[in-house]
Amino acid sequence: MTGFRTDIVRDGDTLTGPYRRPRQMLGAQSVSGSASIHDDGTAQKLGFSGGTIEGPTHFSQFEPLAEALWGEEWRRTGCISAHYRAPVFEGEAVRGLASVDEERPDYAAIRMEKEDGTEVLTGSMSVGPDAPLSFLRARLARLEPLADPVLVADVPVGTRTSRKAVTMDRDTHMGDLYPFSLADKLEAITERNTRFERELPFEMISVLANSIADHEPFAVRRPSVGLFADQEISLRDGPLLVGETYEITREVIARTGSRKTESLWVEYRIFRPGGQRPVATMLLNLASLKASYPDYEEDARALYGEKLDG
Repeated sequence: MTGFRTDIVRDGDTLTGPYRRPRQMLGAQSVSGSASIHDDGTAQKLGFSGGTIEGPTHFSQFEPLAEALWGEEWRRTGCISAHYRAPVFEGEAVRGLASVDEERPDYAAIRMEKEDGTEVLTGSMSVGPDAPLSFLRARLARLEPLADPVLVADVPVGTRTSRKAVTMDRDTHMGDLYPFSLADKLEAITERNTRFERELPFEMISVLANSIADHEPFAVRRPSVGLFADQEISLRDGPLLVGETYEITREVIARTGSRKTESLWVEYRIFRPGGQRPVATMLLNLASLKASYPDYEEDARALYGEKLDG
């Protein structure tokens, strides 16, 4: 018994959830005093049709699939690991699919797709400390370190932040990065469950962890626009509870890049107060768009002029 009333279709080893139309709740988000990719005007300047729906919003559509596979264990030691491939805009319908590995019943490949078949994300779900390497941990191990960083030049690998305490009550407004409360989210969430009145949905663990990011921000060059390109949330001793205080640290564990972006891969560790072992972790690829920073070429030449010219 999962507590979800989600219609799930089983076809062999694959579970498929229904199409849902997730809500966009970050239109008023402010990142270090600037508008974000979720703002219509900012997104349109960068070539998007409008403000994008935040990636972890989609995690809720996988929770019923995970609980159908693993029951209570999902709430204690579940992990969802996703590489975001295409943005979703309010009004679009998407569905989640999970395919179990026959040889490893503690692991499933996942993907999300739009009605036209566009792949929104791909990744993995798993339970337990002995599950196979997650999709993102395997992906990160294959990526080359970023050469000649500009936007993240001042944020070396190993940069850490101090412990920050954060509590998510039902009616707590989560700040400029998340201008809504848990109660607001539960009114709009795609998959409802009465336990979310006392336990945080996976998508709200993302909010809990990242809501303090602007309290001790990394020195990414601004004004620039960032987005979540990859994200993993893993419970070690769950569930995380509404109204409980947790302490969060962040550490840059890698820098990578693409033709359009520079990325900080940040490990968030979530502790109970005074605890030494994290009860949950979040791995986040914070990708900054080169085109959004007007001085990119000028700064690149100032940093690497001879190399770029030669």
